[in-house]
Amino acid sequence: MKLIDKLQRKFGRYSIPNLTMYIIILYAAGYVLELFQPSFLSYLTLEPALILRGQIWRLVTWVLIPPGDFNILTLIMLMVYYSLGTALERAWGTFRYNLYIFTGMLTTLIGAFIVYGVFALQGTQIILGTTFSTYYISLSIFFAFAASYPDMEMLLYFIIPVKIKWLALIDACYILYAFIMGNWVNRVVIIASLFNFLLFFLGGLQYWRVSPSEFRRKHKFKKQVNSTPHSHTNKKNQITKHKCAICGRTELDGDDLEFRFCSKCDGNYEYCQDHLFTHEHVHHDKK
Repeated sequence: MKLIDKLQRKFGRYSIPNLTMYIIILYAAGYVLELFQPSFLSYLTLEPALILRGQIWRLVTWVLIPPGDFNILTLIMLMVYYSLGTALERAWGTFRYNLYIFTGMLTTLIGAFIVYGVFALQGTQIILGTTFSTYYISLSIFFAFAASYPDMEMLLYFIIPVKIKWLALIDACYILYAFIMGNWVNRVVIIASLFNFLLFFLGGLQYWRVSPSEFRRKHKFKKQVNSTPHSHTNKKNQITKHKCAICGRTELDGDDLEFRFCSKCDGNYEYCQDHLFTHEHVHHDKK
């Protein structure tokens, strides 16, 4: 968490707001190419062998390859992913959501080069095609939302209300089956593409602590603090309204930072969203 805090202070200003919308736009562009110039997609795929020969645009253009054939079900799923991704960005903050998505993309790139390297050492040429795509990265958005909001209900077939954690469990069982029954290339694809979820949720970052009710309280708090009279002075002698009692950050250190007083601490102790749930509560001994 300290590393992420440092990264946010240094690179937070480069975060891309509403990242999910841009991802959906790239998918839409990919579907248009698939419809009118399907052969052109072969110049966009993630092919390490061709990248090493100078086709470096493939390091980026592979994200245009849409996750599956276009149909009405795919359109609905893209709308769902947009809704889930936007909710996660609001709950986590733009930088952390960016970090989650780009971590998945980076590990996918690494996985593709690992597969290529193993085959190259064996003296075998391999064409990966769409083996490495954004399919599992999109699925990682769904898993992240399910881990953060496990009891939220979705309408299965627009009729049956089902808690999202059960839908995620079904998907997880399917992926586990594919992992066990597939070859080692498929296993690398799954691990590489879902590594961001494994890192963020099984690696101790504990993003699931943010619940829907917590998000509503954060939104209400953000409105209230605009009229709060208290203020602080930062190192540059600029007047600020908020300051984290742990890391000392103020609202000047990032537009996506939010602050709140802890009701369990004795006294007026204010914390940023990164330390609100992780700090040790301050209790004054009463004599």
